[in-house]
Amino acid sequence: MGQDPESSADIPAFDLEEATVNDLQAAMAAGRLTSRAITAKYLERIDALDRRGPTLRYVIETNPDALSIAEELDAERKAKGPRGPLHGLPVLVKDNIDTADRMTTTAGSLALEGHIAARDAFLVARLRAAGAVILGKANLSEWSNFRSGRSSSGWSARGGQARNPYALDRSPSGSSSGPAGAVSANLCPVAVGTETNGSIVSPSSCCGVVGIKPTVGLVSRAGIIPISSSLDTAGPIARTVADAAALLGAMTGVDSDDDATIASRDRVGTDYTKCLKADGLKGARIGVWRAGGFDPKVLPILESAVAAIRSAGAAVIDAVEVPTYGKLGDPLSHVLRYEFKATLNAYLRALGPDARVRTLEDVIAFNEKHRDREMPFFGQEIFLEAQERRGLDSPTYLRSRDEARRLAREEGLHAALDTQGLDALVALTNGPAGLTDLVNGDRGTGGTSTLCAVAGCPSITVPAGDVFGLPVGISFMGRAFDEATLVRLAYAFEQLTHARKPPRFLPTLDLPL
Repeated sequence: MGQDPESSADIPAFDLEEATVNDLQAAMAAGRLTSRAITAKYLERIDALDRRGPTLRYVIETNPDALSIAEELDAERKAKGPRGPLHGLPVLVKDNIDTADRMTTTAGSLALEGHIAARDAFLVARLRAAGAVILGKANLSEWSNFRSGRSSSGWSARGGQARNPYALDRSPSGSSSGPAGAVSANLCPVAVGTETNGSIVSPSSCCGVVGIKPTVGLVSRAGIIPISSSLDTAGPIARTVADAAALLGAMTGVDSDDDATIASRDRVGTDYTKCLKADGLKGARIGVWRAGGFDPKVLPILESAVAAIRSAGAAVIDAVEVPTYGKLGDPLSHVLRYEFKATLNAYLRALGPDARVRTLEDVIAFNEKHRDREMPFFGQEIFLEAQERRGLDSPTYLRSRDEARRLAREEGLHAALDTQGLDALVALTNGPAGLTDLVNGDRGTGGTSTLCAVAGCPSITVPAGDVFGLPVGISFMGRAFDEATLVRLAYAFEQLTHARKPPRFLPTLDLPL
């Protein structure tokens, strides 16, 4: 069978296509598969599609110990039984998440090439404790898409340009482009992404998968290369809500190295799979938020989704307003630049005296010195702006931080929900994927991630339809630490619509003439 990327017919058949967590666990329980066999099949799939074939560029490196870890978990299953729903399952993690093994953690940058973390990120330790096999490091928009306003989502100096699995000449969106694309392309069952503003939900929507952006504080950020202490979180990406829920439960926990997790102490060990109810929309009150600046071609997807939600027995309150939403831009800009400098410097200092870079200033100098490889397409103007900021005791920062959170949460999302007695808002996540353009950078197609991002509140994107074959998701947005409600609503919507279509890896869109 050929490997010509110009034809989707050349993609090799894969016997784990669209396999769910439950499917894989059932196969292992019945003795039809082992963790080693499953892990080997995904490694072969990565080689066939990511390294060769359509060259998707979703995976920066695979774990050289993945097969031996899987064998150990097989032996444990045989002797003691499975630890839980993730036992023996391969998981890809984004390359800004520390793993204390033979893989590096670089945020896609050559400045951190060769860096091996001294210890696992807290969430990685939790996944290992749940029996997961860390399969590899997924590509991303370098430095989580915070280097330049003219960047191309899915590009990093280490990983190259990731491609959209539905049309290879289009963007996978970012910054968790690798995790979202890999899940959609069946290079892994589930993956872990990170989000500051849209970096889980946007690529998940554009790649036709489910993404959960948790409440800030539900999942520890310790051991994750940071942007913002106010907005950053990690979260699961999967092909189904059930799989994302299983992964989310394994990732949570109070961590003494991340004070924000103290607020989640009553939610540690939550089994979000208990929220998977097919009639979960019945009796719910859902507000429709018509924001985002979308092209008219995308709007029928929202109308269809709202009709499905109403048909499932939910009360739909249409055209809910969030008046403070348009006021977030200026304070958010200040918050991100102040916090990026402070949090990145703290992360880099902890790498030790032998690290190649130990401050943001060092990274800027490295990029200039290696401009031909690090900045062939776009620069680092956001880095330069952040470097000019003072410390986190600055009155400008403190005022902006408080204003941004108040406008987004208390006077924004929570106010909209409370005024109408709503369980959640629903909105289009973003528009369909735009063309990859390394010359001019990304062109926005609309989006609604900023409200939950700045509020620090959860959202879940679920496939809802497509425009000319490009997937579009809708987001359920809720109150802080109310992931359980969102999982219930999103699962019910998914079971009603089954909108996900596996990608065909077309070289370009098959548009009508």
